[in-house]
Amino acid sequence: MKNGQRWLLAFGVMFCATSVFAQKVKVGYDKSTDFSKYTTYTWAKPETPITRPVLFETVVNAIDQDLDLKGFKRVDDKGDLTLIAAGAIEFGSSMKAGTPILPVYGGPPPDLNATMWTGTNTSSVALGPLVAQGTLVLEFVDRSENKVIWSGNVRRNFDPEEKTKSLDLAQKAVFKLLKGFPPKASPK
Repeated sequence: MKNGQRWLLAFGVMFCATSVFAQKVKVGYDKSTDFSKYTTYTWAKPETPITRPVLFETVVNAIDQDLDLKGFKRVDDKGDLTLIAAGAIEFGSSMKAGTPILPVYGGPPPDLNATMWTGTNTSSVALGPLVAQGTLVLEFVDRSENKVIWSGNVRRNFDPEEKTKSLDLAQKAVFKLLKGFPPKASPK
Protein backbone atom coordinates (compact mmCIF):
# COMPACT_ATOMS: atom_id res chain seq x y z
CA MET A 1 0.00 0.00 0.00
CA LYS A 2 1.38 3.44 -0.92
CA ASN A 3 1.99 6.05 1.75
CA GLY A 4 -0.72 8.30 0.33
CA GLN A 5 -3.28 5.53 0.54
CA ARG A 6 -2.16 4.82 4.10
CA TRP A 7 -2.67 8.47 5.02
CA LEU A 8 -6.09 8.55 3.46
CA LEU A 9 -7.15 5.43 5.29
CA ALA A 10 -5.56 6.46 8.56
CA PHE A 11 -7.48 9.67 8.79
CA GLY A 12 -10.67 8.08 7.54
CA VAL A 13 -10.27 5.63 10.39
CA MET A 14 -10.29 8.20 13.09
CA PHE A 15 -13.03 10.31 11.44
CA CYS A 16 -15.76 9.56 13.91
CA ALA A 17 -14.17 7.82 16.84
CA THR A 18 -17.12 7.81 19.22
CA SER A 19 -17.52 4.64 21.14
CA VAL A 20 -19.25 2.83 23.90
CA PHE A 21 -16.13 0.68 24.25
CA ALA A 22 -12.61 1.71 25.24
CA GLN A 23 -9.88 1.73 22.66
CA LYS A 24 -8.01 -1.50 22.03
CA VAL A 25 -4.30 -0.81 21.74
CA LYS A 26 -1.53 -3.15 20.57
CA VAL A 27 2.12 -2.15 20.45
CA GLY A 28 5.27 -3.91 19.31
CA TYR A 29 8.86 -2.78 18.97
CA ASP A 30 12.39 -3.94 18.26
CA LYS A 31 13.80 -4.74 21.70
CA SER A 32 17.37 -4.37 20.46
CA THR A 33 16.82 -0.70 19.53
CA ASP A 34 18.19 2.12 21.68
CA PHE A 35 15.34 4.63 21.43
CA SER A 36 17.33 7.30 23.28
CA LYS A 37 19.37 7.97 20.12
CA TYR A 38 16.33 9.35 18.27
CA THR A 39 15.43 13.01 18.63
CA THR A 40 13.71 13.99 15.36
CA TYR A 41 11.00 12.60 13.11
CA THR A 42 9.56 13.33 9.68
CA TRP A 43 6.05 12.49 8.50
CA ALA A 44 5.84 10.32 5.39
CA LYS A 45 4.28 12.50 2.72
CA PRO A 46 0.80 11.52 1.56
CA GLU A 47 0.56 10.71 -2.14
CA THR A 48 -3.17 11.43 -2.42
CA PRO A 49 -5.13 14.57 -1.55
CA ILE A 50 -6.46 14.87 2.01
CA THR A 51 -10.24 14.38 1.89
CA ARG A 52 -10.99 15.22 5.53
CA PRO A 53 -8.72 18.18 6.38
CA VAL A 54 -10.17 18.87 9.86
CA LEU A 55 -9.71 15.28 10.94
CA PHE A 56 -6.28 15.15 9.31
CA GLU A 57 -5.10 18.21 11.22
CA THR A 58 -6.62 16.95 14.49
CA VAL A 59 -4.80 13.61 14.34
CA VAL A 60 -1.50 15.07 13.11
CA ASN A 61 -1.60 17.79 15.79
CA ALA A 62 -2.38 15.24 18.52
CA ILE A 63 0.57 13.08 17.43
CA ASP A 64 2.90 16.10 17.13
CA GLN A 65 1.82 17.40 20.55
CA ASP A 66 2.39 14.04 22.23
CA LEU A 67 5.80 13.54 20.61
CA ASP A 68 6.83 17.12 21.45
CA LEU A 69 6.03 16.49 25.13
CA LYS A 70 8.32 13.44 24.94
CA GLY A 71 11.22 15.48 23.56
CA PHE A 72 10.92 14.61 19.85
CA LYS A 73 11.20 17.38 17.29
CA ARG A 74 9.31 17.30 14.00
CA VAL A 75 11.45 18.22 11.01
CA ASP A 76 10.40 18.60 7.39
CA ASP A 77 13.11 16.38 5.96
CA LYS A 78 15.53 13.64 7.03
CA GLY A 79 14.42 13.09 10.61
CA ASP A 80 15.97 10.25 12.59
CA LEU A 81 12.61 8.50 12.28
CA THR A 82 9.98 8.45 9.55
CA LEU A 83 6.40 8.27 10.82
CA ILE A 84 3.96 6.33 8.64
CA ALA A 85 0.23 6.21 9.38
CA ALA A 86 -2.29 3.69 8.01
CA GLY A 87 -5.79 2.57 8.84
CA ALA A 88 -9.21 1.38 7.80
CA ILE A 89 -12.90 1.48 8.69
CA GLU A 90 -15.13 -1.58 8.78
CA PHE A 91 -18.91 -1.55 9.12
CA GLY A 92 -20.95 -4.37 10.60
CA SER A 93 -24.33 -5.04 12.15
CA SER A 94 -24.93 -4.90 15.87
CA MET A 95 -27.35 -7.85 15.53
CA LYS A 96 -26.36 -10.99 17.43
CA ALA A 97 -25.52 -13.95 15.22
CA GLY A 98 -27.88 -16.92 15.15
CA THR A 99 -27.03 -20.46 16.08
CA PRO A 100 -24.97 -22.05 13.32
CA ILE A 101 -26.39 -25.00 11.45
CA LEU A 102 -23.00 -26.09 10.16
CA PRO A 103 -19.61 -25.12 11.57
CA VAL A 104 -19.10 -22.77 8.59
CA TYR A 105 -22.54 -21.15 8.78
CA GLY A 106 -22.49 -17.86 10.66
CA GLY A 107 -25.71 -16.14 9.64
CA PRO A 108 -29.14 -15.88 11.21
CA PRO A 109 -31.19 -19.05 11.67
CA PRO A 110 -32.89 -20.12 8.45
CA ASP A 111 -36.59 -19.59 7.82
CA LEU A 112 -38.79 -22.66 8.11
CA ASN A 113 -39.22 -22.71 4.34
CA ALA A 114 -35.52 -22.25 3.55
CA THR A 115 -33.75 -25.02 1.77
CA MET A 116 -30.15 -26.04 1.58
CA TRP A 117 -29.87 -24.31 -1.80
CA THR A 118 -31.65 -21.03 -1.16
CA GLY A 119 -30.47 -20.26 2.37
CA THR A 120 -32.24 -17.86 4.66
CA ASN A 121 -34.73 -15.19 3.77
CA THR A 122 -32.81 -12.15 4.94
CA SER A 123 -35.68 -9.80 4.12
CA SER A 124 -37.33 -10.79 7.40
CA VAL A 125 -34.20 -10.15 9.48
CA ALA A 126 -33.77 -6.75 11.10
CA LEU A 127 -30.09 -5.92 10.83
CA GLY A 128 -30.09 -3.28 13.53
CA PRO A 129 -27.89 -0.20 13.44
CA LEU A 130 -24.56 -0.39 11.67
CA VAL A 131 -21.49 -0.22 13.87
CA ALA A 132 -18.26 1.21 12.52
CA GLN A 133 -14.88 0.11 13.81
CA GLY A 134 -11.85 2.16 12.97
CA THR A 135 -8.19 1.25 13.18
CA LEU A 136 -5.19 3.57 13.16
CA VAL A 137 -1.71 2.11 12.73
CA LEU A 138 1.45 4.10 13.33
CA GLU A 139 4.91 2.90 12.38
CA PHE A 140 8.20 4.54 13.25
CA VAL A 141 10.93 3.65 10.77
CA ASP A 142 14.62 4.16 11.48
CA ARG A 143 15.56 6.23 8.42
CA SER A 144 19.23 5.24 8.37
CA GLU A 145 18.49 1.49 8.52
CA ASN A 146 15.11 1.63 6.72
CA LYS A 147 13.70 -0.65 9.42
CA VAL A 148 10.45 -0.47 11.42
CA ILE A 149 11.45 -0.11 15.07
CA TRP A 150 8.04 0.54 16.64
CA SER A 151 4.53 -0.22 15.48
CA GLY A 152 1.24 0.29 17.25
CA ASN A 153 -2.45 0.25 16.46
CA VAL A 154 -5.58 1.45 18.15
CA ARG A 155 -9.10 0.17 17.39
CA ARG A 156 -12.46 1.43 18.55
CA ASN A 157 -16.11 1.38 17.63
CA PHE A 158 -17.70 4.71 16.75
CA ASP A 159 -20.88 6.44 15.70
CA PRO A 160 -20.46 8.37 12.43
CA GLU A 161 -23.20 10.83 13.47
CA GLU A 162 -21.20 12.22 16.44
CA LYS A 163 -18.66 14.27 14.45
CA THR A 164 -17.76 16.90 17.07
CA LYS A 165 -17.25 14.36 19.82
CA SER A 166 -15.32 12.19 17.38
CA LEU A 167 -12.47 14.69 17.02
CA ASP A 168 -11.97 14.70 20.79
CA LEU A 169 -12.07 10.92 20.93
CA ALA A 170 -9.62 10.69 18.01
CA GLN A 171 -7.16 12.78 20.05
CA LYS A 172 -7.64 10.54 23.09
CA ALA A 173 -7.07 7.44 20.96
CA VAL A 174 -3.81 8.89 19.62
CA PHE A 175 -2.58 9.73 23.14
CA LYS A 176 -3.46 6.25 24.37
CA LEU A 177 -1.66 4.66 21.41
CA LEU A 178 1.47 6.76 21.90
CA LYS A 179 1.56 6.03 25.62
CA GLY A 180 3.79 3.09 24.63
CA PHE A 181 6.21 5.23 22.57
CA PRO A 182 9.07 5.26 23.13
CA PRO A 183 9.19 2.03 25.09
CA LYS A 184 10.72 2.12 28.54
CA ALA A 185 14.30 0.87 28.60
CA SER A 186 14.48 -2.56 30.19
CA PRO A 187 17.23 -3.17 32.76
CA LYS A 188 20.06 -5.38 31.49
